Amino acid sequence: MQVRAKAVANGKAEEIVWSCEHDPVYSTGRRGVDNRLGEKLSAPFITADRGGETTFHGPGQIMLYPVIHLRGRGLGVKQYVCLLEQSCVDALASLGVQSRLRDGFPGVWTEQGKIAALGVRITHGVAYHGMALNVSVEPLWFAAIKPCGIGMPVTNVALFCTPPPLCDLAKIWYAHFCLRMNV
Repeated sequence: MQVRAKAVANGKAEEIVWSCEHDPVYSTGRRGVDNRLGEKLSAPFITADRGGETTFHGPGQIMLYPVIHLRGRGLGVKQYVCLLEQSCVDALASLGVQSRLRDGFPGVWTEQGKIAALGVRITHGVAYHGMALNVSVEPLWFAAIKPCGIGMPVTNVALFCTPPPLCDLAKIWYAHFCLRMNV
């Protein structure tokens, strides 16, 4: 992502949006606090060059990683973060899942807890990293940490509906992201 972000900033590459499902890993932002609740984790722990606190990425979770030239689009960081979060709210609504943004709490929320986490990095006017949407993540992964440093419940799409396959849900989310970005 760093290489692509630099190339986008220099006008040598186009913007791109990647989507994936990670192998199990815990990560924290470069200024984040290590929010492990115990000494031992059942997956590797890394520090990423994104913002945000400790979270889990792994099976049953969709990652959306846009590499977007904010400066070239005339977007500010807060505006971009809101567009990214709202695209997730839109995708969830298309499945019949009610979610919302919460002032002072990044990510996307339902009445049962946080369903999507956010961590971005902006360098030379280009945003990269992105969001993680919990679709069918085993809750025990989150029990080992204080997710995002706030200690509030984490939830999954599968608790609200029968989700489509991850690759199909990623396409739905991507389409909503493109609509929000006017692409």
